Amino acid sequence: MRLIGLAGWSGAGKTTLLARLIPCLTGRGLSVSTLKHAHHRFDVDQPGKDSHTHRQAGAQQVLVSSAQRWALMTELRGAPEPALAELLRHLSPVELVLVEGFKRDGHPKIEVFRAANGKPWLHPEDPAIRAAAADTPPPGGLPHAGLDDIEGVADLVLRYAAPWPS
Repeated sequence: MRLIGLAGWSGAGKTTLLARLIPCLTGRGLSVSTLKHAHHRFDVDQPGKDSHTHRQAGAQQVLVSSAQRWALMTELRGAPEPALAELLRHLSPVELVLVEGFKRDGHPKIEVFRAANGKPWLHPEDPAIRAAAADTPPPGGLPHAGLDDIEGVADLVLRYAAPWPS
């Protein structure tokens, strides 16, 4: 399994880029999974659903299954947030994992940058950033592709994704 992250400030277009990048990479014949970090409290469950009732009653884990998909929800109940490496162990083996967020971790990353955000570049302070997907060329000669050049970004992903120990 190989891994690369997309890192950038909120509003830079990470999710939009991923949504366009995934079909490009799967179209090249790769099996792809994603791991997304949420910066705020989130919930995939809804009040009134049986699974929500189970969690509220104190279940540590609730696995919901149907003919189309299954999902496992684990309540941390005060335990620390799992590290990226621990979360990756929950994924089934694929050829490529794309990570959105976890920008402070040391895995290889592509910086997603949009000048209109008015935020600074991350790569001068993060040696794990290998390339950029940006609407303007990055300083320092960092390899890059335009935000709308999905094939070019896919090439960068494949060039800089690194094997991840399973």
